[in-house]
Amino acid sequence: MLYEISVEFNKETFEISENKIIIGIKSRPIKGEANKEIIKKLAKYFGVSTSKIQIKTGHKSKTKIIEIQH
Repeated sequence: MLYEISVEFNKETFEISENKIIIGIKSRPIKGEANKEIIKKLAKYFGVSTSKIQIKTGHKSKTKIIEIQH
């Protein structure tokens, strides 16, 4: 399943509507730390391992396309 992710920094947001997710994170976008936090939060929410979540596009952007394998 593909989801469009919008990232908000310094917030604790998590909203889902259809295929769009708004997620708030505390990590800074340095050396992939923000992406790691996003993957961990999504894995916890969907009840899958982090290896089942892959960032398809937007590695360095606030808008990403993420694939989650159930």
